Amino acid sequence: MTTAPAPSTTHAETRSTRRTFRALYPYIKPHRAAVALGLLLSLAGAAGGLLQPLATKELLDRLSAGDTITGILLALTALVLIATAFEALGAYVLERTAESVVLAARRTLIGRLLRLRLAEVERVPPGDLMSRVTSDTTLLRAVTTRAVVSAATGALTLVAAIALMATLDVVLLAVSLGVVMVTSGAVALLMPKIGEATERSQEAVADISSMLERVFGAFRTVKASGAEERETAAVDRAAHRAWRHGVRSAKWEAIAGTADELAVQLAFLAVLAVGGMRVASGAIPASTLVAFLLYLFYLIEPVAKLVEAATQYQEGAAAISRIDHAQQLAIEPLAPVSGAQRADGPASVRFDDVSFRYGPGAPLVHSGVSFAAPGAGITAFVGPSGAGKSTVFALIERFYEVTSGQILVDGTDVRDWPLPDLRAAIGYVEQDTPVLAGTLRENLTFAAPDATDDDIHDVLARTELDHLLTRLPDGWHTPVGHRGARLSGGERQRIAIARALLRRPRLLLLDEATAHLDGLTELALLDLVADIARDTTVLVIAHRLSTVTSADRIVVLEAGRVRATGTHTELITDDPLYAQLAATQLQRSQA
Repeated sequence: MTTAPAPSTTHAETRSTRRTFRALYPYIKPHRAAVALGLLLSLAGAAGGLLQPLATKELLDRLSAGDTITGILLALTALVLIATAFEALGAYVLERTAESVVLAARRTLIGRLLRLRLAEVERVPPGDLMSRVTSDTTLLRAVTTRAVVSAATGALTLVAAIALMATLDVVLLAVSLGVVMVTSGAVALLMPKIGEATERSQEAVADISSMLERVFGAFRTVKASGAEERETAAVDRAAHRAWRHGVRSAKWEAIAGTADELAVQLAFLAVLAVGGMRVASGAIPASTLVAFLLYLFYLIEPVAKLVEAATQYQEGAAAISRIDHAQQLAIEPLAPVSGAQRADGPASVRFDDVSFRYGPGAPLVHSGVSFAAPGAGITAFVGPSGAGKSTVFALIERFYEVTSGQILVDGTDVRDWPLPDLRAAIGYVEQDTPVLAGTLRENLTFAAPDATDDDIHDVLARTELDHLLTRLPDGWHTPVGHRGARLSGGERQRIAIARALLRRPRLLLLDEATAHLDGLTELALLDLVADIARDTTVLVIAHRLSTVTSADRIVVLEAGRVRATGTHTELITDDPLYAQLAATQLQRSQA
């Protein structure tokens, strides 16, 4: 019985290396000139170092001959100063370039993440995405500049040093290379371990971000549930995983970093023994042995640079892998607001046999849904929880794409609308009415940044929020806290409605817009919605009977299908489910 040979690890690593360099190159490409300048400066500094052992040999030869050494001492001093200056300048150029690479990577990644499809954000924890922008991009700093230049400088310097050592004595060179190559082979085996440990550490850091985002997103719930200790323990476990993998990476890096010094030290002892015998036999002068030993110590730096470059590459490869994965996430089509398909007056909406599921193999959320909201007026959606009511709004906004069928707005399939134009015509009030950290004014104008002060005053009065201007210490310039923590639930809901109205939408989507309002405010808001519906198409999802009784048409959804449509009066007599829902709501209202 024979088995197929396993894939070559070397070939797999080569393919992985190629993929990494392909992903890495776009970050380096805009900064090629700066990287090349840093490389030239580093090489100039390295060249000065390479000449120092030869200058030392010349100094020793002159001393042996009884010649003056003033000139050679001055030249040696100048060589040291110039080499140091070049190296310092090269280091600055590379560090500055590295920061520019990180900035460009973060800008690109942020721009892409903010255009992700909603399904991707729901699949990947936000904390993990934030970690890719903050933590992973930081690792690009080393791999895109220092690793590249260190590898090039180290390799060229090493070759030059070996060539100069060969001119001094081939026998001693063979002894040195034999010792260094044995140790370097062992170091090469450590590189994949460093990369693996770094990637695991970055994943654990991402877990920490995800857990903290989860906790702070429901901070009151955590405290009210007495769950601080449990959540602290969970985050602590993720932090410990990051520490454990970080320590493991540090261990392999320490071994790799000291192995090159060990190689040079062992080579020094071997050269000292063999060279001493060659000096004693008269094969080489003592100055040659001293110069050769100086080159051996000089080799520590280029070998260390090569090891450093390999280590930084492994760390950067792990970051590149995670960043590249984020770049592959599906995004919405990007298009400027053209206004080509915008019109005045209320928008019409029609669903034609729409079916939808969240992914291949997932159950249908909608199955053959059809209804029409021809223009101005209120269309209400009712039905049990899970009937697919909120999904109607998500499909209109194109947060998701329909599986089959058509959704028409103004007679045009939403998939044919430029996405910015489509959303510019819609005002959307979500069920959980999010309020962003910032001032009251920033929240109100979030969807309409060009709104005037008069516009804001008008919409505050219409939504009965004008009292906030007197209650808040700095009026509409008052910070509202994280997720609107300084506001009541009803105030947050009315701010969300005011934000949508400032957009002057042709189509207004209200998902449980009165859920957190008291009775008086609800009645005022219903009057406002009725007034808006005179020249705007209003679609409302509601569980309260008071919200739907005055609707021009009601769509009853059940298990992802349209069960019935009609007015409140018609459905009370014609549809048992609606009659049951209405009776239940009436009993609750009376209670």
